[in-house]
Amino acid sequence: MSRGSRRKQAVQRGLYWALLLLPLPVAVYTIGLGRYEIPPGDVAQALYDYAVSSHDPAFEPDIEYNLVTRIRLPRIAAAMLIGTSLAVTGAAFQGIFRNPLVDSNILGVTSGAGFGAALMLLLNAGMVYVQMSAFFFGLLAVMLAFLVSRLYYSAPMLVLTLVGILVGSFFGSLTSLLKYVADPLDTLPAITYWLLGGLTGVTRSDIPALLVVTLSGMVFMWMVRWRLNVLSLGDGEAQALGLNPTRIRLLIIVVSTFMTAMAVSVGGVIGWVGLVIPHAARTLVGPDHQRLIPVSMAMGAVFLLLIDTMSRTLWASEVPLGVFTGIVGVPLLLVILRVNKTGWQ
Repeated sequence: MSRGSRRKQAVQRGLYWALLLLPLPVAVYTIGLGRYEIPPGDVAQALYDYAVSSHDPAFEPDIEYNLVTRIRLPRIAAAMLIGTSLAVTGAAFQGIFRNPLVDSNILGVTSGAGFGAALMLLLNAGMVYVQMSAFFFGLLAVMLAFLVSRLYYSAPMLVLTLVGILVGSFFGSLTSLLKYVADPLDTLPAITYWLLGGLTGVTRSDIPALLVVTLSGMVFMWMVRWRLNVLSLGDGEAQALGLNPTRIRLLIIVVSTFMTAMAVSVGGVIGWVGLVIPHAARTLVGPDHQRLIPVSMAMGAVFLLLIDTMSRTLWASEVPLGVFTGIVGVPLLLVILRVNKTGWQ
């Protein structure tokens, strides 16, 4: 191996590990940002007290401690977990569908979850019921897409994609109907704001379920990352190598649906993450899913964390995440397509 090749491999390894470790320093830095800025030393002290001193009955929390641990830390954790879920499911779906234009919403999970949340908001239910309904209808949308697609026997993946788009449009129309009949002075603004996405109402009680589903999905995606390389070659090659492509695709779709439905139930409808981040990761580390999957996780966490920080710090009133992800995501994707002139692989 030549010296130039060894140097190139060393640079690629360094870039790979730098991207994987990037979420931690970004998370620590963004905790102190906001309309009430907290110095890094106070942030570190609050985190230390949270981990060590908070169980002491004599411990008296101050303003910085409450702000860091009760407001910003749960929000930052939610942003990172949701960004990870949307990015890695987008990368997985682009691999199994062999299509660079798909993301985790291709089977209608986001539209179904949006309808479920809008329905509960129309009924003036509590936020717990809103999240549960969003999660349930997200799963229901994908289940309907899968069951209807089984009625057709030709080109199963193409039919599943088309049925998923139809199911998503159907639930989108139902959501529009709910917005039409909602009270324009009370319920309609709440529905509209939720559908734009945001982490304003995230609390510590929202994190455990989101953490369990996201970490479980991350472990699964890590375990099947090399199989995604085989699936991207086609069913014939996968079967020749001893894999069952139908079963693996179904497992990936089920896990991705759970991850996406949970993410949407907590953060609302947040677009572009599952489409832009896999393209960015593919440009940096290549199409090999053994590197693409973990890098997509890390970049998705960083991307949504930065977007959420912008939404809560740039203006006095908070801007919904769905607005910022579109404003930032579209130009970023255009730049990526320009840089990666060879196209999608």
